[in-house]
Amino acid sequence: MGSYKIYSDEELIGRLRDGDDGVMDYILAKYKPLVRKKANAMFLIGGETDDLMQEGMIGLFKAIRDYDLEQETSFFTFAQLCISRQLYSAIEASNRKKHVPLNTYISFDAESEEDGKPLAEVLTADSMENPEQLVIAQENNRSFFARISGCLSLMEQEVLQEYLAGNNYHQIAQKMGKSTKAIDNALSRIKAKIKERS
Repeated sequence: MGSYKIYSDEELIGRLRDGDDGVMDYILAKYKPLVRKKANAMFLIGGETDDLMQEGMIGLFKAIRDYDLEQETSFFTFAQLCISRQLYSAIEASNRKKHVPLNTYISFDAESEEDGKPLAEVLTADSMENPEQLVIAQENNRSFFARISGCLSLMEQEVLQEYLAGNNYHQIAQKMGKSTKAIDNALSRIKAKIKERS
């Protein structure tokens, strides 16, 4: 490893292309602190710094693989670009996943597959007059809440109960001392979780 220090990065890439496999490990180790520095400066939703380190090392590997010795750009500059590009791609992909619940929600007004009634109506038994239907609906409600309560936070459970009681976003927000946006976000999460379990 020590003998590689006398060569420039560009010369090392040339040696690698000529079959000196030890060069790859040397360059990866040499540039790892740069990858760590760039990874520490970024944030990956639902991920760890180690995940970003891994992405950065992939970017470095691509730089080693794709570097053109005929270009005037130094390997260092090219490697920085490839590492940054890989990190930004990982963060973009992470941000897209963040919006999945919002893009795959189910409306409380959507018709249930079982009887074609809106979900909100199926979940609320107040509108039913037949005692038998009322008991069945209450049992269905208990079963439904038991199924999803494990995946809902306490706030989400409270928001869902208020919503099913007929309160709108503003009324729920006022009653719970939260912003309308917080209630909207909670309902979006609830809808996504219900859809997952439907």
